[in-house]
Amino acid sequence: MKYDALIVGAGFAGTVCAERLASAGKRVLVIDKRNHIGGNAFDCYDENGVLIHPYGPHIFHTSGKRIFEYLSNFTDWRLYEHRVLAHLDGEFYPIPINRTTINKLYGLDLNEEGVKAYLESVREARNDIATSEDVVLSSVGSDLCDKFFRGYTQKQWGLDLADLSAGVAARIPTRSNDDDRYFTDTYQFMPARGYTAMFEKMLGHPNIEVRLSEDFRVLRSVVEREHTVYTGPIDAFFDYRFGKLPYRSLSFQHEHLTDVDQFQQTGTINYPNDHEYTRITEFKHLTGQQHSGTSIVREYPRAEGDPYYPIPRSENEALFKRYHELAEATPDVTFVGRLAQYRYYNMDQVVGAALKVAEELAQ
Repeated sequence: MKYDALIVGAGFAGTVCAERLASAGKRVLVIDKRNHIGGNAFDCYDENGVLIHPYGPHIFHTSGKRIFEYLSNFTDWRLYEHRVLAHLDGEFYPIPINRTTINKLYGLDLNEEGVKAYLESVREARNDIATSEDVVLSSVGSDLCDKFFRGYTQKQWGLDLADLSAGVAARIPTRSNDDDRYFTDTYQFMPARGYTAMFEKMLGHPNIEVRLSEDFRVLRSVVEREHTVYTGPIDAFFDYRFGKLPYRSLSFQHEHLTDVDQFQQTGTINYPNDHEYTRITEFKHLTGQQHSGTSIVREYPRAEGDPYYPIPRSENEALFKRYHELAEATPDVTFVGRLAQYRYYNMDQVVGAALKVAEELAQ
């Protein structure tokens, strides 16, 4: 059978492209090397009946009305505003840093203006904001940097703040009020029945065929199609012609606690300075599920393994641009998604990029 489009990867990027193209009358084949759809956003019930995210927590948030309305065609939503605490010397502090964090940490009683003045007094001015260290020091100074950011960054990326591009630290704001939400986007929800149920509905179009546990390297010369949408690592597509692009990986330690209704105060707790893991997430906070026990996951950053995070450094960007030039010279393939575009995208950014790509292809 000949397809209008072969889509490699059944995560957000591939699924959105598949649904939009199918709805435009195109015949689409979606393949994925894993045995499930949803990519890293895949969720499922563990053996104890708790809905978990096997690949770590995925919290949906966006200020893009179009993105939210599009996904609303395939799921109902549960209101959820994610909150994170950082564990420091036996105490827990809101992160991003806010008024509560500073007052509790330093034994102060500052109002909002007082917090602004305090931060102004400890900031270390930087003429040129080139690295994540520049971002953090110019925002909160060295003490808060060392307590909350430097150790976490070293674990997460295997690099010091000074060795990471500015955009990494710029993702985390600093607040002078008591707002303890991790995100401030307009739309903060979780799919009411989970991500996988949403993906199933998106891929349920009669013009879409899904094949799992399939290797693109095997099928690329077999499947007859007009166009390919590729969402995997761009360097792998070109057989690592210029060498491998660096990615950071993760391993996950899942645990179920019997007869424990709640393990921790918030959905996620960060551990910037102790333990090998960076954070613990308790899924019932995210899903709202009622269950007599609870399931948690500890995240351990790794240098090797499945690619999760493109590592934002200037030399890596230069290498990516060489692959991007090859992609631009491959007109019958469209590259979209975090790995294909070597970008540290949030889920909503991937959806937005995929919607744009699908509209162009549909025309």
